[in-house]
Amino acid sequence: MSERVIEHLAGQRDAILDRLLTLIRFPSVSTDPAFAEGMRGAREFLLDRLRAIGMEDVRLLEAAGGQPAVHGAWTGAGPDRPTIMIYGHYDVQPADPLELWHAPPFEPTIRDGRIYARGASDVKGSTTVAIETIAGFLAVEGGCPVNVKLFLEGEEEVGSPSLPALIETHRDLLAADAMLSADGGGAAGAVPVLNIGCRGICALQFSLRTAGKDAHSGKVGGAIRNALHEMARLIATLHDGQGRVTVEGFEAGALPFTDALRAESASLPLDEAAWYAEFGAAPFGDPAYTVRERTTLRPTVEVNGMWGGYTGRGGKTVTPAEAHAKLTMRLVPGQDPAAAQAAVKAHLERHAPPGVALEFSYRPGGTRAFTLAADHPLRAAAGAVLRRAKGGEPAVMRLGGTVPITTMVQERLGIDSLMFGLASPDEDAHAPNEFFRLSSLEEGLRLWPMLLSELGTIRAADFPRVGR
Repeated sequence: MSERVIEHLAGQRDAILDRLLTLIRFPSVSTDPAFAEGMRGAREFLLDRLRAIGMEDVRLLEAAGGQPAVHGAWTGAGPDRPTIMIYGHYDVQPADPLELWHAPPFEPTIRDGRIYARGASDVKGSTTVAIETIAGFLAVEGGCPVNVKLFLEGEEEVGSPSLPALIETHRDLLAADAMLSADGGGAAGAVPVLNIGCRGICALQFSLRTAGKDAHSGKVGGAIRNALHEMARLIATLHDGQGRVTVEGFEAGALPFTDALRAESASLPLDEAAWYAEFGAAPFGDPAYTVRERTTLRPTVEVNGMWGGYTGRGGKTVTPAEAHAKLTMRLVPGQDPAAAQAAVKAHLERHAPPGVALEFSYRPGGTRAFTLAADHPLRAAAGAVLRRAKGGEPAVMRLGGTVPITTMVQERLGIDSLMFGLASPDEDAHAPNEFFRLSSLEEGLRLWPMLLSELGTIRAADFPRVGR
């Protein structure tokens, strides 16, 4: 069923690329209210495209205080065929620092077979492939091999804060047998890769105060605590010299690190020297684990930002009274986000010296890690497609990052997810000069039709439900 659709999409390649470039041009930065018009423009573009290809029930889904999601459905495959929620997101990270971009971040530039722009890799490229695959089936076959519910989120890059409420509000509308995510890379490229999970996440922000006000460093230096000095010392207690997390109770509940996990991780080779060279960094981390194990299978505590005192041009001889830091914790299966968050908070409070006051600002909880079971139909279907398309057994990998919706739909809708995105790890997502390969776009327009056709051979009743 997919061959005619693949041929059709290949013939539409230039038009599809033009639509992707148009979507990229909308600066849909969800974290900054200054980009509200870019968010609105991206939503309207997607709504118009879904209506144009013949999807039904095209509309915005909203929850109080959050960014709307874009929804569209096609449910004509029949009750015996599975209903697949297809997920993507239209929001992107801020482009800062702008001076490091080689071209304007929201004016896509094609160079050496790559689209350079913010959001090209994460995740407008893969989201476009998912939409155009549905469009191809509707145009060529008059229908899809599965029932489809398309769900395009607008808050993924800010941790999906209103997504739980949105899912609860629209629970019946979003009911499905499984979810296929365009977010989460691995499907494209020379080595076949099956992405079967991701780490979870939680976060903390806190302020540290050492005095009632800033003071002249010549008058008080050496006699009162400097907030930045104390922040640096406190942050340093979170790890030992090799980067191991030293927070008591942080790993509570984490599932054992087994030989099977280690073998799974090793199935996708990694040149560690080249990996460090790519980042211009020196080797670091717990020597008991490989780089891939450290970045996908082990929990972490990372400082994302730390500031205080005077940071403007020139100098200012001040002893700052306040400093601030933002932390995120990546979690592995078995860890509870709220418990991990509480452990880090307790550690900071325990290690703050007398005369230093801490104030925390954060949302309790976070997102658990996700793993797709070895016997799940999604995993079997994707494995069959990758073997057929690439002629080899796919390596199994997990994302070091977090795709919050995978855990949310499991916990709230009782369905599991497969991440089948097309981005590659080297595409500088979240960094200046993010790019997406044209070859990944073209490969996705073959792999996604194959996967939907493969899923169409499985009965809806064969898809497990959490708690069913």
